[in-house]
Amino acid sequence: MEFISDRVSVEQRPDGPSVVISARLSRAKETLLVSWVLAWSVCGILIAVEMANLPAGRMRTYFVVFLVFWAWVAVRIGRATLWRLKGFELWRIKDGRLTVKDSILGFGRANDYFVENISRFGPLAIDESSWKWQLNDSFWVMGAERIGFECAGKKVAIGKGLTREEAERLVRVMTKALTAARKKAQ
Repeated sequence: MEFISDRVSVEQRPDGPSVVISARLSRAKETLLVSWVLAWSVCGILIAVEMANLPAGRMRTYFVVFLVFWAWVAVRIGRATLWRLKGFELWRIKDGRLTVKDSILGFGRANDYFVENISRFGPLAIDESSWKWQLNDSFWVMGAERIGFECAGKKVAIGKGLTREEAERLVRVMTKALTAARKKAQ
């Protein structure tokens, strides 16, 4: 097993490589994220209790709408927190397919891509000074993909939370593996 960094490992198997990318953060960032989730939950519960004490009317309607928004954000940050605490991105090339899975506590949907249909595999062109990238790269979201490819006309982005160096090394490893898998499939 080859370790590209403390979060990224590549295991070379006879049928193709297997890549595991951990979503773990530093202890300080984990503490901040969990504290944020707890504070968000307490605030929502307190608002729901206050809403229950209100008579029917416009103010209660406002609180219902607010709590719907609160619940949507709670689900998003809850999922991001689980991702950062117990999540992995798994890639595997086997039987002429690239399988990519975002695994949280072992659960997640795997997406298969036939290696013959994969083209333009490489690092994504990212403007790291843009506001959109800064938000996407923050530790409270599940984004920040650094690698992409096209498969059957569809653009796919993978490699959540990788650094530029990790992405470049993984692109080299996976490009060789995809080339070998294409030759093997023919």
